[in-house]
Amino acid sequence: MHIKYESQLREPLVYGNKDYHQVTEDILRPIETKPTRLWYIGFSIAVILLSFGAYSVYREVTYGIGQWNLNKTIGWGWDITNFVWWVGIGHAGTLISAVLLLFRQGWRTGVNRAAEAMTIFAVMCAGQFPIFHMGRVWMAFFVMPYPNSRGPLWVNFNSPLLWDVFAISTYFTVSLLFWYSGLIPDFATVRDRAFTKLRKKLYGIAAFGWTGSTKHWQRHESLSLVLAGLSTPLVLSVHTIVSFDFATSVIPGWHTTIFPPYFVAGAIFSGFAMVNTLLIIMRKVSNLEAYITVQHIELMNIVIMITGSIVGCAYITELFMAWYSGVEYEQYAFLNRATGPYAWAYWAMMTCNVFSPQFMWFKRLRTSIMFSFFISIVVNIGMWFERFVIIVTSLHRDYLPSSWTMFSPTFVDISIFIGTIGFFFVLFLLYARTFPVIAQAEVKTILKSSGEKYKKLRDAGLPLYTMPEKAKATKAAKTKKEE
Repeated sequence: MHIKYESQLREPLVYGNKDYHQVTEDILRPIETKPTRLWYIGFSIAVILLSFGAYSVYREVTYGIGQWNLNKTIGWGWDITNFVWWVGIGHAGTLISAVLLLFRQGWRTGVNRAAEAMTIFAVMCAGQFPIFHMGRVWMAFFVMPYPNSRGPLWVNFNSPLLWDVFAISTYFTVSLLFWYSGLIPDFATVRDRAFTKLRKKLYGIAAFGWTGSTKHWQRHESLSLVLAGLSTPLVLSVHTIVSFDFATSVIPGWHTTIFPPYFVAGAIFSGFAMVNTLLIIMRKVSNLEAYITVQHIELMNIVIMITGSIVGCAYITELFMAWYSGVEYEQYAFLNRATGPYAWAYWAMMTCNVFSPQFMWFKRLRTSIMFSFFISIVVNIGMWFERFVIIVTSLHRDYLPSSWTMFSPTFVDISIFIGTIGFFFVLFLLYARTFPVIAQAEVKTILKSSGEKYKKLRDAGLPLYTMPEKAKATKAAKTKKEE
């Protein structure tokens, strides 16, 4: 069927002469075959990184947060830096998927599943840091909002990090539902193709009795739209609440009203960059070049360029407001960021976040796979430096010169961060081995309008689908029997 308003300039979203059966075969191949050598190498590295983190967490829980290099002036160091960084990465995934679904964008099919999975795993990494920050992790019991049964002892809500617990747990729940509901049709396909009883049983439980009936598809679409509509404003609200951890204080460099939109733009910026990183790795390792095309990467790069420019405007606005305020403490905080002992971190942040995305104005660069991969990693490094600059450089110069101090991470600080990166990739690689990394049912819905084969048939005026000989014979026999 010809789409009336389709752009003549748009390339096919699915490359190669793919039909419905071929799509199923290509997407399910990584699940149904043995892992590749590259997968084993990546998984081994991720497990080694995770073991470093596990050891450091053991040290920190056993001996307390004295294992970190915090002091009286800098009470938040690498822990909260990493927390905000992971939360930022996690917030873009569901937003990408939900917004593209609500706007009916066909190119969503190549990126949505990786983006949603990234959200789940990044939020799981972020949620660990507020618990570790308590020093004694079992103290988390005392901040849970459950009915009081201890007489005069009441739940303590003093920490602003508790706001994040409520916001992020809500967001995590909605994102998990959104991700899982999209997987159900794919689970049913894997169940129907399963070659062992155990495999059939497990995927059958995961598929919730999906049959592919019209009623099931109607409910599936309704649920997807409702969850997409819920998660979109939730993304904005959650990272706004994370920014309130800083904006509600009187610390120079934090006490600013631009933080909520600035944090949201930064979260989308870093999230898109991480999705790009994962997509480029995945298309190569799983041989999915026909479904995650250069066009997908280019569109992601355009969003990175736009959000990078917004983040750059936010940086300049901060500098302007500090100068315009006439408050000497505020002016010194920003002058110290740019010229003080941590100036290297500030200029690393500016280079990575503001200057590097501007290369995406050039079509040749934004359609280059290797350059896109490089820039996506540079952006994520830059966003980490942004969190570090906001937290550490604002704290290390207090109002009194007697409180001025420096911060440098310990082995435990660094290892916990490395451990969360290992944890993220362990989860992602296991996910890529057990779940379809591309929504095959959704790819099939756009195949006739965006597939290379179907476009050629449509333009030539030929039928888009011809029944196989076997099916024709079966249908003829059935018709004859009915007569």
